[in-house]
Amino acid sequence: MPLTETGLKQPVKASVADMLKININPVPDDQKVEAAIKHLNELGQKFRSLMLTFESCVKCGACAENCHTYLGTRDPYNIPTNRADLLRKVYKRYFTPEGKFFPGLIGAKDLELEDLEKMFSYFYQCNECRRCSLVCPFGLDTCEVTMAGRQLLHWLGMVPKLHAAVGAAMAKTGNHTGLTKAGIVDTCEFLEEEIVEETGVEIKIPVDQPADILYIPSSADFLLNPNTMTGAAKFFHYLGVKWTISSEITEAGNFGLLFDQRATMRANCMRVIDEALKLGAKKVVWGECGHGWRTGKMYLPGMLDRPGRIPIVHLHDEVRYYIEQGALKLHKEVNTRPVTLHDPCNFGRACNMCDTLRVVMNASVTNFVEMTPNRERNFCCGGGSAILFDDPEMYDLRIKFSAKKAEQVRETGVGKNGDGILCAPCSICKAQLYPMVEEHELGVEVKGLIDLVGLALYPPVNK
Repeated sequence: MPLTETGLKQPVKASVADMLKININPVPDDQKVEAAIKHLNELGQKFRSLMLTFESCVKCGACAENCHTYLGTRDPYNIPTNRADLLRKVYKRYFTPEGKFFPGLIGAKDLELEDLEKMFSYFYQCNECRRCSLVCPFGLDTCEVTMAGRQLLHWLGMVPKLHAAVGAAMAKTGNHTGLTKAGIVDTCEFLEEEIVEETGVEIKIPVDQPADILYIPSSADFLLNPNTMTGAAKFFHYLGVKWTISSEITEAGNFGLLFDQRATMRANCMRVIDEALKLGAKKVVWGECGHGWRTGKMYLPGMLDRPGRIPIVHLHDEVRYYIEQGALKLHKEVNTRPVTLHDPCNFGRACNMCDTLRVVMNASVTNFVEMTPNRERNFCCGGGSAILFDDPEMYDLRIKFSAKKAEQVRETGVGKNGDGILCAPCSICKAQLYPMVEEHELGVEVKGLIDLVGLALYPPVNK
């Protein structure tokens, strides 16, 4: 069945000045096609998994009704196999014998500049959530194609303004928001005052101190999610461990995974290790960021170019360990509001954390309600892979992408009295879900999981 053209909606592209800040030299339009073919060949030579995805898909369509972007937009190019076809057809045309001699018979296509524009639009409408891989009868992961397509577009200089700005801020300050050391220290001092006022307990948030544990928060925890930062501080204080954050790497996220795995992702990973070694840390504990933890767990260890191995663990795995050791006294009766849990895609489908999240949740609250489906089969929030664009057309798409998640939350009933909690243990998920709960009028408050742990460890003195 031929696809119906629906009109492209694209994120705002980075300017040349923005791209130069992250060492991208944009390829002129009249050279883009030739350069793209060369880079596609390079990707095909290096990644057999990408070639298997190209060669093995039979277009059965099982992925369609399991993709929240397609369910939210009904745009045929958001069906995972159709999106992958944007690159697959080009690969077949130039790198298979059939495509070279009989392109029309196998659906192969000459690459044109407008095809690259379409790739830019639709590869940045994919949340890279990988739910399609769960239902594929061959186990194909079309996220491989999205990641390869974004990398190719990056090499051409076709990068969203958001990603370029975040990459530049990360290179300059070690966090996505451009927060300086002075701003970090001031914010930590303010949060320390908030903790004392709330709990009556003096809890410090050390910055750039020699320590046994280097904690990597999300920069959003200094701005949008302060209770996530204070929750982590309460946990470390309760254990009595020597911990710190580093003003050079206050960022659990790694946008390099989402648009440039070759250079940007590696540079961000090395920054973590450099700081751990400088501060004498014996362990790195990762904060609430799904794609960031996927990078830290699955990519960073293989990138190490320094001697020695520093254990890298996730915050919630640490919390679970101490719960199961009986080392935490959690006052779960403090958290009596109905709570449902959003399983971040990278925690569930990439990092095997579903059980951990539930151990921590059940120890911290009294009224936990599962959404359906859950665990590995949960639907994406709609903001995954940094589709957090604020320009009107793309914002409209973000809300459409969240329609399935909103349906899941509504069906739990936790928001029916307007006092429910939607727990999202991932920074990008929170950034997406804050507007989602307002737009869909869900009657819930978005909180991180460590927020609830912190409340249960040190109950508010006025509650």
